[in-house]
Amino acid sequence: MNIDEAIRKRINEIVEINKTTLTALCLNSNLTPSTIFDFMSGKSKCPKVITIKKICLGANITLAEFFARDYFNGSEDVY
Repeated sequence: MNIDEAIRKRINEIVEINKTTLTALCLNSNLTPSTIFDFMSGKSKCPKVITIKKICLGANITLAEFFARDYFNGSEDVY
């Protein structure tokens, strides 16, 4: 799993855990829906740390909690 796949997986988990939608997560994160939808669909690559931080704020979690998954440790960097 590369880093993009790992981040997509984590965003999907956050949406599922919070019983929300990607659109609602965008609004709570003060991001335009296209920011997340373009990444989730593969139109854009690895989001900036500030984007992930905004997602964390919108989901009421820390960056550490966002990345606290074993699959991030095995992520292959393809850049």
